Amino acid sequence: MGIVPTADALQRAQELGLDLVEVAGQAAPPVCRIMDYSKYKYDQEKKAKESRKHQKIVHLKEIKIKPNIEEHDYQVKLHHLKRFLARGDRAKLTMIFRGREMSHMGIGKKVLDRMVSDLADVGELEASPKREGKSIIVNFLPLAGVKEKE
Repeated sequence: MGIVPTADALQRAQELGLDLVEVAGQAAPPVCRIMDYSKYKYDQEKKAKESRKHQKIVHLKEIKIKPNIEEHDYQVKLHHLKRFLARGDRAKLTMIFRGREMSHMGIGKKVLDRMVSDLADVGELEASPKREGKSIIVNFLPLAGVKEKE
């Protein structure tokens, strides 16, 4: 329509039974549009809801182990981690050292290295293992093409 005084634009919108909506207020002169605002808002909410529907929510799952873990317990924790990664979630493995275990960090590192190699088919390391206080933390990311068996 070009540049129109505000009063005339409001009158035209009322004649059509629509709303005068400011699109770009910082422009000189401000840009406005004649439209049904409630329908516009409804369409925007519908698009936002549709886009949320297709999102994949990724959770961070954590497993805690100790360096002197028994074989069966190791296999159970390994199975849980594989399931988390196959589902598409990130996984965090925390190795906790207590008391005299702090002086034998090598035993814990062996267990972590074994866990990393066992998980190579479903996940990859996000970063190298980090030592934080009395624990070592390893984060895993799921591999792109791996999906859980249904």
